[in-house]
Amino acid sequence: MNEVPARVTLHLWGVPTRQVPTALLNMGRHRRSLRAAGGRQQPVFAKLLGTGDGRTFTLRDADPHHWGLLATWRDPADAVAFEHGTVARSWGRIATERLRVELRPLSSRGEWARRRPFGDPSPTAYAGPTAALTRARIAPRQMVRFWRSVPPVSADLHRSPGLRLALGVGEAPVGLQGTFSLWDSGEALTDFAHRRPAHVEAVRRTAELGWYSEELFARFAVLDVEGTFEGRSP
Repeated sequence: MNEVPARVTLHLWGVPTRQVPTALLNMGRHRRSLRAAGGRQQPVFAKLLGTGDGRTFTLRDADPHHWGLLATWRDPADAVAFEHGTVARSWGRIATERLRVELRPLSSRGEWARRRPFGDPSPTAYAGPTAALTRARIAPRQMVRFWRSVPPVSADLHRSPGLRLALGVGEAPVGLQGTFSLWDSGEALTDFAHRRPAHVEAVRRTAELGWYSEELFARFAVLDVEGTFEGRSP
């Protein structure tokens, strides 16, 4: 799938402790619901995601109070229609807060579950607020090395100028992990990715050691941000 989606959305729902069991149930049953939605409420590509603070990418990072859905859409109207569908309403009934980020792909390389969900965007200059998504399937033999490399990069990320929000996301607590971050500008993101020593070293070691059996890196224009995460708007 190389078509560039018209819209990408990321939903993050915050749930109270008493609703964590229901959130876990939603993670299972909504996979089927999303595939069977049909019509305008069916995304082209969708992944239900757990979240964490991304400090170590181990189980201790996991945040049982925040859950996410990343989806791509052929038409902006389809993304709007989703808000009135079964899946969104189900999360709305248990959530105490919601953050919805609307995005347009600027660049993407790599694969996710053997697909290229963001297509092949033509390189485009964009000066406004920017988001980055990374996702990787960590090679089992490299997990310990990978975990050891994460804390310095994460600490530096959270100190980076221009960062608005950063969190870990993943389809499973271990082995299928990624990050999502929001930035003031593409320049701020580029500065972190290509000029901060901790991240540059991590990229070098990735190529050298082959940490991942599958990886994806994507950059997006941020079109809209609604709601809050952990009580604040990014």
